[in-house]
Amino acid sequence: MKDTYKKNSLSLMGAVSMGTGVMIGAGIFALTGQVAELAGPLFPLAFLAAAVVTGFSAYSYIKMANAYPSAGGIAMFLQKAYGPGVMTGACALLMAFSMVINESLVARTFGTYVLQLFDIEQTRLLVSALGVGLIIFAFLVNISGNKLVGVFSLVMALLKIGGIVAFAVAALWASGLSFEAASTVDAATRPEGFIAAVALAILAYKGFTTITNSGSEIIDPHRNVGRAIIISITVCVVIYTLVAYAVGSTLTLSEIIRAKDFSMAEAARPAFGDYGLWFMVALAIIATGSGLLASVFAVSRMLAMLTEMKLIPHSHFGMSGRIQKHTLVYTVVIASLLTVFFDLSRIASLGAIFYLVMDIAVHWGVFRYLRQDVGANPIVLLSAIGLDVLVLGAFLMMKVQSDIFILIVSAIGIAIIFVFEAVYLGRRQDSQNGPHSGHSH
Repeated sequence: MKDTYKKNSLSLMGAVSMGTGVMIGAGIFALTGQVAELAGPLFPLAFLAAAVVTGFSAYSYIKMANAYPSAGGIAMFLQKAYGPGVMTGACALLMAFSMVINESLVARTFGTYVLQLFDIEQTRLLVSALGVGLIIFAFLVNISGNKLVGVFSLVMALLKIGGIVAFAVAALWASGLSFEAASTVDAATRPEGFIAAVALAILAYKGFTTITNSGSEIIDPHRNVGRAIIISITVCVVIYTLVAYAVGSTLTLSEIIRAKDFSMAEAARPAFGDYGLWFMVALAIIATGSGLLASVFAVSRMLAMLTEMKLIPHSHFGMSGRIQKHTLVYTVVIASLLTVFFDLSRIASLGAIFYLVMDIAVHWGVFRYLRQDVGANPIVLLSAIGLDVLVLGAFLMMKVQSDIFILIVSAIGIAIIFVFEAVYLGRRQDSQNGPHSGHSH
């Protein structure tokens, strides 16, 4: 693995393009309608509120990355806080699985938007088949070499950011730059619904965490990791806000909810007709393709790092080559299965729950064990924990009423991950006939 990490090989702009590349994938294309369904007419503000929560969350990662820049990223941060034990392994796996879940969200979004080009009924089978096809494409590009991944991600990031901004500005211009909702129905926004929508909208920003996994490669990492995270989040705030207002000024709330899985394509129809639809589908293909490519690469590297840290087991299953090649295979297989068996709403819900649980663990670890070492303000850390608990709690309450099945799946999944880590590390400890070295807390 060491030969895959080249010091000073990633510029600040490269790190920013990587972060935005992961964030602007399915985030805005798939989540706009789902956020609107929960938040009502105030859904553009839900993306702004999510940016505030993400800003507090980013504080911990920036402080850790500035103090301990490494290719281990979040896994290394957790180990610094909790030692090489169950908490570190389980929370790192939660992060990895939340990223894999996001890949399936991206893949299904790709399939949903592509089918808008054809006058055929959307079926679960067609969407799944197209999504799995995109995952396979991302796998093939990734095994072709890291250099190709970097160049492709940079070019695609520039194309999709420019295209999405052009759509948003054009749609707002067509609406008279009023920034007013197209809906004439006065729909009320429930406070708990709005807060739950913020939990989903956070998924559109969480890609910034992939920047921390390249800490050992970024030029001047003690400064540029934090700067790359801040710039990436800022770029996404501007883009998401513009898009949300553009969609809201073009479609009524009921139309957005009805077309929630492809609301941006639907929003392009009234002002620009078929040309607008084709343009948005092309953008969705670019955004989902590049986002999935970057995410698959990041997850495979994270799993390879966890393997080297002896926090998860590894089996070659007869495959040759480096460990990261094997973890790449595991990543695409799991993402493909999720793409086939879950719809967009449930995928997004599962990803939000896994990510927020892991995020709370990171903040608590920094607050409890490392705040003096990294110079972190305890008030900011506690605020980040409080905001995460607030949005997660509201989201869970909404899901109790609307889809308790996904809560059961989430609870079982989290329990399995912690039990798996406890059993694996316990057996490793027994086989070594001695306790793990590391932190005692």
